[in-house]
Amino acid sequence: MKNAELLELFEIAAAVRENAYAPYSKFKVGAALLDDTGVVHAGCNVEVANYKGGTCAEGTAIAKMISSGKGPHRIKAIVIVGGGDEPCAPCGDCRQFINEFADANTRIYAQDPATGMISSTTMKKLLPAAFGPNSLAAKP
Repeated sequence: MKNAELLELFEIAAAVRENAYAPYSKFKVGAALLDDTGVVHAGCNVEVANYKGGTCAEGTAIAKMISSGKGPHRIKAIVIVGGGDEPCAPCGDCRQFINEFADANTRIYAQDPATGMISSTTMKKLLPAAFGPNSLAAKP
């Protein structure tokens, strides 16, 4: 991935983070992903009163990718911008969701907007021994 593409993803994730609906946690998160067709999809977290019914930023971005209808729907890279004292790693549910549309070498980047600190990892490191589509493939 080119530095300019990565910088653009961070800028988009930071901008969409401001649209987050987080009245309960006050923890806004934005995500931007680049798919394998070169299209960027962004999303923010949306909370609801029962917490569990909300949607994470990563899930919103992935849902936008899928609903765009422009397959084959593979994530080339994803950026997450949250708040707090360190980069915002995807939650367990989001790791599984990202894994569905990524491969072992897909890059996951996270940034804390207050400090500018950035972390980078791969899907394999983020979710080792992942259960995914290949786990459900028919066996002879």
